[in-house]
Amino acid sequence: MFFETLSDLGGGFLNALSPMSLAFALLGVLIGTIVGTLPGIGPITAIAILIPVSFGLDPAHGLIMLCAIYYGSMYGGSISAALIKTPGEISNAVMALDGYQMARRGRARTALATAALGSFIAGTLAVIGLTFLSPVLVQVSRVLASPEYFLLMLLALVLASTLVTGSWLKSGIAVFIGLAVGTIGLDPQMGAPRQTFGLDMLRDGVEFTIFAMALFAVPEAIRHLGNPRGFRKPVPIRKGPMLNREDWRRAAPAWARGSGLGFVIGVLPGVGPTLAAFMSYVMEKRLFEWRPRGRKERFGEGAIEGVAGPEAANNGGVGGAMVPLLSLGIPGSATTALLLVVFIMYGLQPGPLMFEQESTLVWTIIASMYIGNLALLVLNLPLVGLFVKLLTIPPVVLYAAILCFVLIGAYAIEYSLSGLLLILVFGILGYGMDKFGIPLAPAILALVLLPLIESNYSQMMQISGGDLSVLVQRPVSLTIIIFTVVCVALPPMVRLLRRRGDRREEKVEVPA
Repeated sequence: MFFETLSDLGGGFLNALSPMSLAFALLGVLIGTIVGTLPGIGPITAIAILIPVSFGLDPAHGLIMLCAIYYGSMYGGSISAALIKTPGEISNAVMALDGYQMARRGRARTALATAALGSFIAGTLAVIGLTFLSPVLVQVSRVLASPEYFLLMLLALVLASTLVTGSWLKSGIAVFIGLAVGTIGLDPQMGAPRQTFGLDMLRDGVEFTIFAMALFAVPEAIRHLGNPRGFRKPVPIRKGPMLNREDWRRAAPAWARGSGLGFVIGVLPGVGPTLAAFMSYVMEKRLFEWRPRGRKERFGEGAIEGVAGPEAANNGGVGGAMVPLLSLGIPGSATTALLLVVFIMYGLQPGPLMFEQESTLVWTIIASMYIGNLALLVLNLPLVGLFVKLLTIPPVVLYAAILCFVLIGAYAIEYSLSGLLLILVFGILGYGMDKFGIPLAPAILALVLLPLIESNYSQMMQISGGDLSVLVQRPVSLTIIIFTVVCVALPPMVRLLRRRGDRREEKVEVPA
């Protein structure tokens, strides 16, 4: 299998290095860096806006560009996080801690170079993992049937609502909203309308692209247009060496740890790179506190480990999230859920059959990710000053333009005013969710997974004759159930133990 994988990857490179494929990879990386740099946009909004544009593209070129936007925006978000303490993407939030402090101390070039190199190293290692792990999962998936796929979809929702965000209740509300929107339209089994409220424009359901654009782009535009003076001025980038010998010595182990952690967490369905970045920051902080000697700064005040580890984990999580998407057809994050819709739009179904029927396309996409990661490093190190100038664009101009793109895209999907009306309704819904701290990503994931959950549940019921005990009769499905229960029970148990530990510390009397 090893040599067969290398042969397939070689064929993918031949296609990915063609002029058109290379151009779309570079374009995607450039767009990704730009949208990542601009606060509040992120890969989901950018991909959602560009889906109508990709309708007329060749599937390989469209998917290469959209995937490049995904991992390109991960680095772009670190620029705004370090220079104006406003992350372009939630997974870059930890960069706003030590990265911004490094910039304030005159080490902005070092912080951004650390993020760029960490992104390249972790991204490349993650794609290597994607290259060799995906074929293995494809072989493993041959023993999976509808019960296992049904439970894996539920597991993705559980992980998204229990591990990614702090409040299980708010995440559960977001999942419920996504499922409720997903039920609008004709029942796939009976063909009867459901949740249409008697409106003909809802009989075909809610277009996923419209829901994604409304949920992410509209609330951000409203927030920034309502407070156009809320932006900080970017910290100036001073001339000087990017990384000295001490920086390399401290950053290299953090890059390695972050890359591994990010990839492993990214592989978990429904989690993605956000949790990986936060967990890496916590891990690096603990290690820093154990070895404080010789460190001039404290963690949270400009420690280079607080930049290197999380940024590596962030990009490692992107490659990891692509593994379940390509090999099992299960999105590993909200952004890969959007990419799943793009695959389906092109008439493709990610999973084992795609590796057999569309092998050339799959390996072309994987090979393009190697090229895109290298292009990211080559572009970002010398051109970072150019990207910083994007932060000086007046928010009114920027977000007014985004709203125009959203409205044009919504109309272009079906050339109907109903799309504009849905943008308004779901935009207000998204703004309300954002106001009350309800996360948006689980809603997107739930909307994408609902059709897959319904189809696999229907197949399972037909095969078992309506007997749900089939879920515990199969060893693999029983294992997934046990793992899901552990994921549900673990967070509250950890919080309970922490509270007890805090109470014990409070009761301990400090000697005079």
